[in-house]
Amino acid sequence: MLCVDKYWENPDILHVNCEKPHAYFIPYENEAKAKKGIRGNSKYFKSLNGSWKFKYHDSVHMVEDGFYAENFDASGWDDLKVPSNWQMHGYDKPHYTNVNYPYPCDPPYVPDSNPAGLYIRDFIIKEADNKDLYLVFEGVDSCFYVWVNGRFVGYSQVSHMTSEFNISEYVKPGNNRLAVMVLKWCDGSYLEDQDMWRLSGIFREVYLLARNKAHISDIFVKTELNSTYTEGTLKCELELAGSASSDIRVVLKDIHGDVLYDKATPFASSTSVEIKVQNPDLWSAEAPNLYELYLYLEDEVILQKVGFREIKVKDSAILLNGKAIKFKGVNRHDSHPELGHTTPLYHMKNDLLIMKRHNINAIRTSHYPNDPRFLELCDELGFYVIDEADLETHGAGSAGNIDMISRDPRFEKAYLDRMQRMVERDKNHPCVCFWSLGNESGFGENHIKMAQWAKSRDKSRLIHYEGATNEWGKNDLDNSCIDVYSRMYPPISEMKDLVENRESEKRPYILCEYCHAMGNGPGDLKDYWDLMYSNPRYAGGFVWEWTDHAVKTKTPDGIEYYAYGGDFGDKPNDGNFCMDGLVYPDRTPHTGLLELKNVIAPVRTEAIDLCKGEIKVTNLYYFTNLSQLVLNWKVEKDGEIIDRGEVEDLDIAPQESMTITLPYEYPAKADGRYFLTVYYTQNVDTEWAEKGYEVAFQQFELPTGRVEKAVISKSAMPDINVEKTEKEIIISGSDFRYVFDQVLGSFTRMEYNGVPLISSAPKFNVWRAPTDNDRNIVHKWREEGYDRLGSKIYGIQITSQDDKHITICSEFSLAGYIKKPVLRGKAYWTVYGSGDILLDTQMEVREGIPYLPRFGLQIVMPEGNELVEYFGYGPHESYIDKHRSTWKSRFESTVDGMHENYLMPQENGSHYATEWAVVTNKLGMGLLFIGMDDFSFNASHYTPEDLTDAMHPHELKRRDETIVHIDYMNSGVGSNSCGPELLPQYRLSQKEINFKVRIKPVFKDDVCLIDEVNTQIQG
Repeated sequence: MLCVDKYWENPDILHVNCEKPHAYFIPYENEAKAKKGIRGNSKYFKSLNGSWKFKYHDSVHMVEDGFYAENFDASGWDDLKVPSNWQMHGYDKPHYTNVNYPYPCDPPYVPDSNPAGLYIRDFIIKEADNKDLYLVFEGVDSCFYVWVNGRFVGYSQVSHMTSEFNISEYVKPGNNRLAVMVLKWCDGSYLEDQDMWRLSGIFREVYLLARNKAHISDIFVKTELNSTYTEGTLKCELELAGSASSDIRVVLKDIHGDVLYDKATPFASSTSVEIKVQNPDLWSAEAPNLYELYLYLEDEVILQKVGFREIKVKDSAILLNGKAIKFKGVNRHDSHPELGHTTPLYHMKNDLLIMKRHNINAIRTSHYPNDPRFLELCDELGFYVIDEADLETHGAGSAGNIDMISRDPRFEKAYLDRMQRMVERDKNHPCVCFWSLGNESGFGENHIKMAQWAKSRDKSRLIHYEGATNEWGKNDLDNSCIDVYSRMYPPISEMKDLVENRESEKRPYILCEYCHAMGNGPGDLKDYWDLMYSNPRYAGGFVWEWTDHAVKTKTPDGIEYYAYGGDFGDKPNDGNFCMDGLVYPDRTPHTGLLELKNVIAPVRTEAIDLCKGEIKVTNLYYFTNLSQLVLNWKVEKDGEIIDRGEVEDLDIAPQESMTITLPYEYPAKADGRYFLTVYYTQNVDTEWAEKGYEVAFQQFELPTGRVEKAVISKSAMPDINVEKTEKEIIISGSDFRYVFDQVLGSFTRMEYNGVPLISSAPKFNVWRAPTDNDRNIVHKWREEGYDRLGSKIYGIQITSQDDKHITICSEFSLAGYIKKPVLRGKAYWTVYGSGDILLDTQMEVREGIPYLPRFGLQIVMPEGNELVEYFGYGPHESYIDKHRSTWKSRFESTVDGMHENYLMPQENGSHYATEWAVVTNKLGMGLLFIGMDDFSFNASHYTPEDLTDAMHPHELKRRDETIVHIDYMNSGVGSNSCGPELLPQYRLSQKEINFKVRIKPVFKDDVCLIDEVNTQIQG
């Protein structure tokens, strides 16, 4: 059995023989390499990434002593790539839990059956060159012991933070043996209860750094600006190790590469340099201007990029460089579907480029510090960052007291350590605007100590911690050490009330989490941002969250799929609650990301006088003139472009507006549906998008009035023939034959020129496959039986009939088990000699029941009806509260193309405010649906029940038939999976429903759809 000190359950011992935390930097041998910044090119840097020998044990108590010996034979061990999480390679199993600890809550103790991963890696050191050698681990979960050449070097914890050891005295020229033991759990795990997959191992990079005996050991760059932002002061504080006869050369270059300062300063244990810069180019997310500070000492060159920027609170607003800004942010976890928590540099950069393309300007590193190179990318690309300490004790709440560990003096040292290590490592990044004390850990004296230390060390940034200001479990501690009032998922009404009415709270209001992006959603972005823009005190928010956390795996028969909590038999688990991102695991955008992009777009367009082409354009950037964008416009008539143009000279200053007249010809008459779309494109290439990339758009309907519909006289139609039996009413005309079943109260057969148009009787429906955001209302829907409503026919009556038409009235109700009917009313089916069916539904909804998911008609069309065309909000899915990324036009698609393949199957693919839709086979034969009012339209190869029952996409069995939904209304999607209830205006809560739709069999080659839509039947 291994004989080591049991540091993993001792909160007094967090690190053994670790170096003091310091700023992240890499020394290079010359300026050219330092400027390029590829650390692998430095001769002082040696990566230890790659194949390591690996041995997994279910318990640390199974580890035999001596595995770390220099001559230990590990040839029989497995090979494992580092960095990685061992669960992603078949050892142990991935485990997803959100809140609950996956072991008893008994801090600082962890289970005795504590898995251990043993790692061995040989490396070669050339002949001694009088340099010190440092071994650096950038991330190990959860704690680890280190040996070199059989000698114990040290111990460390804090999974998402750098640990560094000076191994100079342990190595020798030639081959050296590095051995590491990583434990799955330690006392620090109680502080790492984040909403994520629980994965273990050396998951970030490992490397060696060779340093001179005399070297720069720490750098602290501070920038100050005068009140007019016309003069900057750079203060560089250096800590030095060893002693050197040479001076330190300090060079500062501006953003163009011109030298502003080049002087030597004497070597001392600590020294500082102060440099004045006139009219500095300020750093912001919009203009991430970076100066280059080079530090030369002997044969080392260190480059520290510098951004001049000031962030502060004034008049209850957050000011950056004197401007009240808003954070249009997201929460981001490290997550890769195949690598787990290991996120390569290209993967991090890809995330950031996608964010830039979608107008995101801020990131919260939920809920731990990221790879240090991530912040370098944020500096360069331009993002505001809430840098969050690796700290969450959410499971303490489930154990009875969310404040328990945060008020436990035994853990004060650990809390401070996590703050100190983050601040020291990341203190030189201009992108970091906030230090966050962690997440969902209640609020305690340990937090206050963290904040006090951070403020004493760095006065240039704000302190954030939502746990100190939320209303849940609030205690009596003074939270004035927190600079902002931060909340998660508050209702809009609560936000408004606090800002307008609570005199005791005047801090800036920020949403560190809002608009839970789980599945089909979020649906209330526009509502939040309408409020955000109303008052400078609202500082913006961070959508939860960036990506769906998933583990790519296979079924026993080899089908690949994305797994979530419980798929590996992991308990306790929180199911698919990890699938709550704006992008899929492969980074394909969800429609929610497209919605966010347009809602937070940096330009707003408002109609002034559309008859004259007058619009108002507002620049919502804070530091950037709109001249970097081109205004493009187009006018469509019934979905066809009839005019277009552009305005290149958009000389609009930040936060200013301009009225622009677009030179389109206003329609002389109401002979179609006219829409003006204004969209803005980049006029230059950027790192994230090419010239011409669309940044934002806004659409307006020109107020020409609705088209006066042509009248088709009933008398001019062909005759119909009606046959009535005890069970059926058979209606036929020159090219159609319909059979109405008097028991079902609907048509069982519809044929057009002998071609079947339906596979089963159309039926009324209120059920939709619950979205993730329906999870808190769906049990109420099920209690009322919405998911199993049956139709009760009270009577069938022919209310009107002549040679040209027949009207059949079906009086019916829809009810589940036990309860009274949900709806009751009448459906009038009028069939004309043209083959048109006019459905007029008049329903009453029972009082005292939850709002309906939807109400409408479900029609099942035979196999082959795969082609779709519609006039509504598209081209992707749209809902009453989620359609700002879509526009109204005429779209073509396929049924498969309308499906949004959420990783938990659910309601998807609907199209809000559709005016007409047609579904046909390849020959163009099918059904045309025309709403008397706008309706919600969907066509799918899955029924709501199919989507409800499946837990993963691969479990769905695609039907050959096409299931069409023509809905009076589909309730909004909201963000109630972890947020406020759906806003009342987006609920189907009306107690009286009058729904009219015209259904017409068509052969598209023989008709003009617009002409058909613009006709009405008289008589």
